[in-house]
Amino acid sequence: FILKMASPNGGDDFESSLLSFEKLDRASPDLWPEQLPGVAEFAASCKNPINNSPPKWMAELESEDIEMLKELGSLTTANLMEKVKGLQNLAYQLGLEESREMTRGKFLNILERPKK
Repeated sequence: FILKMASPNGGDDFESSLLSFEKLDRASPDLWPEQLPGVAEFAASCKNPINNSPPKWMAELESEDIEMLKELGSLTTANLMEKVKGLQNLAYQLGLEESREMTRGKFLNILERPKK
């Protein structure tokens, strides 16, 4: 790239001293490491749209999972946020229930190891 700044005096000597003819080689992985791991692999997979096989991450999905993905993909932002809040509330309620059951098991001594 070339860096050129105007001098206050308009002198060409000053301007020529600011020129840089450095060539930046972006081919080196050491100089330009991949900032986000996996992006290059993803970009390469997107360049070949003729590939008819499903992506690796879809190989283990069942039809119910694909339907859920389609449903979630069709939600508006507000509806998606509402769904996420519902899942957070459900996770919290499950945590409370697990805590109660663990306390109950402790009082009933069902979690103790048998003495030998």
